Amino acid sequence: MTIRHLVALVLLTAGTAVVLLSALALVVLPRPYGRLHALSPASSLGAPLIALALAVQTGPGRAAVKLLAIAVVLAVGGPVTTMALGRATAQHENTDRAPGPAPDPEGKQPQ
Repeated sequence: MTIRHLVALVLLTAGTAVVLLSALALVVLPRPYGRLHALSPASSLGAPLIALALAVQTGPGRAAVKLLAIAVVLAVGGPVTTMALGRATAQHENTDRAPGPAPDPEGKQPQ
């Protein structure tokens, strides 16, 4: 067993553990916001760790560069997707505040 194989195995185990724990939390949590919170580590940490493990296992070359590019896209795109889904959920539940002037702390109406 080479060092590269051992590092890839550790990264793959960590990434798989993050994805499995997120999946378990997805099943257990009842509210949509909690589910979104549980899915965020899977998309921003678990999947990039798995892609990084595959890149380490393949060794230097074109395939590793492609896998690293995929890992970067997943690491950046995961939180963005989570925020977009949270905003859509808030709009769907009518909990998203409409933009407008802030209320006066003294309770006076604007003229």
